[in-house]
Amino acid sequence: MHRAARPLLALAVGGLLFGGLTGCSGDAGDGSGDAAPSEIGSAPVSAAPSVAAPAATDVPFTDCGTACSGEIDGAKYQILLPKAWNGTLLLYSHGYRNPAPAPPDFAGASTKADPSPGYHDGGAPLARELLARGYALAGSSWASNGWAVDDGVAANEALHERFTEIVGTPQRVYLWGDSLGGLVTMETAEANPDWVDGAAPVCGVVGGIIPNMDLAMDVAYGVRELIDPQLVLTDYESANAAGFEWVRAAQAVSGQANDPQQRANVIALAMLADAPLQTKTQDGSTDASKAQAAAEAALIGLRFGTVGRWDIEQRFGGNISDNRDTDYAGRFSEAERALLDEVGGSGTAKRIIADLEDGERVAADRAAVAKARKLGGEPSGTIEVPTITLHTAVDPLVAVQNQTLLREASGDAADLVQLFTVPPATYPTSPGAPYGVGHCVFTPESRLGIVELLDGWVREGQVPTPELVTEAFGPNSGYDPAFQPGPWPAQE
Repeated sequence: MHRAARPLLALAVGGLLFGGLTGCSGDAGDGSGDAAPSEIGSAPVSAAPSVAAPAATDVPFTDCGTACSGEIDGAKYQILLPKAWNGTLLLYSHGYRNPAPAPPDFAGASTKADPSPGYHDGGAPLARELLARGYALAGSSWASNGWAVDDGVAANEALHERFTEIVGTPQRVYLWGDSLGGLVTMETAEANPDWVDGAAPVCGVVGGIIPNMDLAMDVAYGVRELIDPQLVLTDYESANAAGFEWVRAAQAVSGQANDPQQRANVIALAMLADAPLQTKTQDGSTDASKAQAAAEAALIGLRFGTVGRWDIEQRFGGNISDNRDTDYAGRFSEAERALLDEVGGSGTAKRIIADLEDGERVAADRAAVAKARKLGGEPSGTIEVPTITLHTAVDPLVAVQNQTLLREASGDAADLVQLFTVPPATYPTSPGAPYGVGHCVFTPESRLGIVELLDGWVREGQVPTPELVTEAFGPNSGYDPAFQPGPWPAQE
């Protein structure tokens, strides 16, 4: 029996929404970029068989002692060393971190240095397993929080140099990172093919800043036209002003999601961005569940379209999103229009589309766009090292179609392998789906497996096949070799 959904505002305040382009989906919404223990490996990692075990050599290194943690140019770093080193350095990039206190919980900005995913918030078992297999681990905060991709790349480059100075020269360097850290991983790999040997961006914003923020604009625009006419879309006076817009709009979205007469508006918001009518806690099996899932996805997108946009406007000098030529009618398939009419009554789809088509559009600042393209992360698609991406099939924050954009930009590069996990057919509201749905919801074995797959590819030339992936991820990861993401919403 499907459980009754809680009001969305309660979910938001409870911290399930947004957390930014953070380390993982289970992030408690504090903007720290650190994943929730339940989704990053607080339980011991099972001894999954290794696809290619680390080289059985004891590479000499210098124990950095107290110098294993410190600060470089305003970015804190931490290095963890194994007892016996296999010669490989895993360099980790955390996800988006709020540059200022922001809703839903207004937690302070985090400056933790995570040497592996969620290390300081429940992820230590994964780190211990990697250390036991001989990997050296390192990671840092960045000189600034927010959409600081350029700072993230600089921090990776500086930490690699520091590691070489105080520990030793790695035989191999693998980059990995979550969410915005996945974009930082791609940008670092593109800029440093001389010392990067492999990359594993996980649930990454690998389509780049412009398409993702344009999609966030679509959601915010939809909220204004369909639900909250007062919503301010750009040019926020302060982080607090942007946060106030989110809080007020969140109340309105929550109210309509819980009203059978109005929930079609909320479902339409998800359709705008091709957001799934399913989340980690909502399996989408009923209209109410679909509306709750749509509202959760809308509030996540709106959170980035307000507070996140304020950060980006400050960083790049203006609004970078433009919807003047957007064909909103084209975003709705016949099946989606039929669902809107089914949920809201005959003529609902026509009314919603007319409202979206007739709204006042937004123009981007060209200079800000140019600066964002240069500093905010826009992978060229030039892939020179083995690269494995991992994404949930159902991601309400970083659309899985980011992988479509990366594949298109790369020209189907031979050095790019893209892996996807799908959720179970049904799952309870609590504790929710164990994999495949939500932002960065993966099993610990999958995270360990992607490192081992990358290592086998780099060292032994074993391109990850479905058989190797299944062996590395284990039997309950949700890995589906047949899944392929659709086109970017604006390209449909």
